[in-house]
Amino acid sequence: MSVADEPSSTPLDAILQKVLEAVPFQFTTDGGPEASRQRFRDLPRRPVHPEVRVEDRTIDGPAGPIPVRLYWPPEPSATPPPVVVFIHGGGWVVGDLDTYDGAARLHAVGADALVVSVDYRLAPEHPYPAAVDDVWAATQWVAENAAELGADPSRIAVAGDSAGGNLTAVVALLARDAGGPPIRFQLLWYPATTWDPSLPSFAENADAPVLGTGAVAGLSRWYASHVDLKNPPATLAPARAESLSGLPAAYIAVAGHDPLRDDGKRYGELLAAAGVPVEVHNATSLVHGYLGYAGVVPAATDATDRGLSALREALHPE
Repeated sequence: MSVADEPSSTPLDAILQKVLEAVPFQFTTDGGPEASRQRFRDLPRRPVHPEVRVEDRTIDGPAGPIPVRLYWPPEPSATPPPVVVFIHGGGWVVGDLDTYDGAARLHAVGADALVVSVDYRLAPEHPYPAAVDDVWAATQWVAENAAELGADPSRIAVAGDSAGGNLTAVVALLARDAGGPPIRFQLLWYPATTWDPSLPSFAENADAPVLGTGAVAGLSRWYASHVDLKNPPATLAPARAESLSGLPAAYIAVAGHDPLRDDGKRYGELLAAAGVPVEVHNATSLVHGYLGYAGVVPAATDATDRGLSALREALHPE
């Protein structure tokens, strides 16, 4: 396993600090789920890669139609592009195709791939395992329809941030256990994998910018309060799987000022111990959600580009 950029944290990036002062945002469950969603929707977002061709579709899901949004890479290719199933974050409670449109575009361009962004059902209206069921159904749909979409079904990756990183890791486990679809790579941006709040970063970053432990606990309750978290299933806490061997290669991005920092690092250690090729990158001066600051904060741009480069190399090995 490759682990870069120790120690675990350095002072908060100065440019990011100024951006956070100008546009403050903190995940909170105050006011209920719809208020949380509205605060996230109200964040200013800059246009990202408007040249990308986009198409909205709905696919059949286990509990009704699932909206998906397709993003084709802008550069024409003589061969069908690979496919990335993108699973958005937001604590399993907030986020949708529109609020994560920029992130999906970054992946389409950065990985030179067709991206399929999945609008899975959200908690608390649809608690665990609704999101798992939807993203797993969408991944199977992508594999079955990749050729019809003009993409290469033999080069599929899964990617997601935060709660989406959790679901990405879960999809990789499900695909392994089901004997397919074949997943070539998993890109986990500051994921939740262990459900272990005793890890040092939870105390160290309890009141971190953007995401603190109060929000982690509140969002987790909305998603999975009905589950025995002392012995959670692997489809909730992938780090608790009986075996992690045979999983696709992984890139795990964590941030120094994030309660989930050591969660992602721990998952990387477990994958490596199981023989899975994995790189863990710790952006020591950044916060949870730094994908949203790519293109604005140079350190966030660099960290984002690093993960996207790993994804691109895995999907375009030649």
